Amino acid sequence: MLKFALPKWLLSGAAVLALAIAPAIAALTPTPVKAMGDEPKPSSGSKCKKFKKGSKKWKECMGKHREALSDDELYYAAYWLARTGKYDEALTYLRQAKNADDPRILTYVGFTTRKLGRVDEAMGYYKRVLQQNPNYTLARAYMGEAFLQKGDVKAARGQLAEIAKRCGTTCQEFAELRDQILLHELKG
Repeated sequence: MLKFALPKWLLSGAAVLALAIAPAIAALTPTPVKAMGDEPKPSSGSKCKKFKKGSKKWKECMGKHREALSDDELYYAAYWLARTGKYDEALTYLRQAKNADDPRILTYVGFTTRKLGRVDEAMGYYKRVLQQNPNYTLARAYMGEAFLQKGDVKAARGQLAEIAKRCGTTCQEFAELRDQILLHELKG
């Protein structure tokens, strides 16, 4: 019997997250991904290769393939696009979600619009999330960052206090907003 131990990096949170979102990334990859011995199958994006990338026909073709994605796949695709600074593309995916009231979708629409400089519009999305679920701390953290962009440190600290009530001072949302407030104050 062959025994082996998994490397520690494979057990990390980042590796688990990467494995969890791999299907969404694979669905968006324009080249086929195959395992040893599999027959190559064209990906949804390969049908669109006959059009010039970025052209109207290419966008229409790609849009048809995105419509087949689940809300989870759309969310994860948008998450990674937003995290790499592709905010307009992220919004395109988020706006195709079937459940437009999903707190994750609304929060990331807020995040991307805020990163595009539309802070007041973003606030509306965060407020909608918090009306549905006042305990959604990610929306509170992003709302706090939006308050900082508007120069309202007191309101940002208010969101920090709300996050502390809901998940304590060791949760990621608390730490990130706290750090953003400190950074904002250092910049003065």
